[in-house]
Amino acid sequence: QVQLVESGGGLVEAGGSLRLSCAASGSIFSINFMGWYRQAPGKQRELVAGITSSGSTHYTDDVKGRFTISRDNAKNTVYLRMNSLKPEDTAVYYCNVGGFGYDYWGQGTQVTVSS
Repeated sequence: QVQLVESGGGLVEAGGSLRLSCAASGSIFSINFMGWYRQAPGKQRELVAGITSSGSTHYTDDVKGRFTISRDNAKNTVYLRMNSLKPEDTAVYYCNVGGFGYDYWGQGTQVTVSS
C-alpha cells in the first residue's frame, strides 16, 4: 500500500509564499517522476511542475520564475516552493508520483491566494 501525504497549503495574500510537501510511503521503489498538478474550480487539472529522478525539471509557463520544484530521494519527498503568489494560483494542488508500472496521487491540498 502506497500513501502520499501532502502538506503546506493554506491561505496567503497576493505576493506571499507557500511551500508544499508530499511524502510517499509504503511499498514504492525507483520513483521516476514526481510532480504537482492543480485544479481550479471549473477548470481541468493541469501540470504545474515536475521533476525526474535525474533532476530534470519542467514548469508550466504561468509559474516559471516564481515556483521551484525539488525532491529528496532519500525521503521519497517532493516539494514545491511557491513565491510571488497570485490570486489565479488559487486551486487544489495534487501531488503525483510515478515509475515503472505505477502512478499515484495525493489527496490534494487547497491553496487560496487573496487579492
